[in-house]
Amino acid sequence: MTPNHANPAQWEQSQGYARAVCARLFRDGGKPADALKAFGLPTSDVPRDWAVVVDRIAASMCTPAAPMRKAA
Repeated sequence: MTPNHANPAQWEQSQGYARAVCARLFRDGGKPADALKAFGLPTSDVPRDWAVVVDRIAASMCTPAAPMRKAA
């Protein structure tokens, strides 16, 4: 599932990076909330499924931090 606002290549790279980080946390005994905390995401509604956490992390990496400026 690629969101409409993300470049497909950026989405695939974000997915791969998020999977790698979550896999390492899982191997070390971490929980999905730990992965969300590592990326500074809210942990108020933490899903139990790691796939949902991976998607949230990837989406946060694809979201621009500030609106893009337009040329004059």
